[in-house]
Amino acid sequence: MKITELREKTREELITERRDLKQEMMNLYVQKASGQLENPARIKFVRKTLARIETLLSMKVIEERKAAAAVTSPPSAVEA
Repeated sequence: MKITELREKTREELITERRDLKQEMMNLYVQKASGQLENPARIKFVRKTLARIETLLSMKVIEERKAAAAVTSPPSAVEA
């Protein structure tokens, strides 16, 4: 999944996608251990996609905190 597609998703959608990918990652590791893994490159793809999602979720949390801080803090007066 491309980063542009992930950026368009909401926080809840990203959390759901992360949960699904973690489940898929677990299944891929089980397949690898049992020798039934057909596409080993899928592990790398899923791992990188998970990292992208984690990064975007962190960025969204930081943006939310900045927005909340901007709303709650009074504007600073500039001295002339």
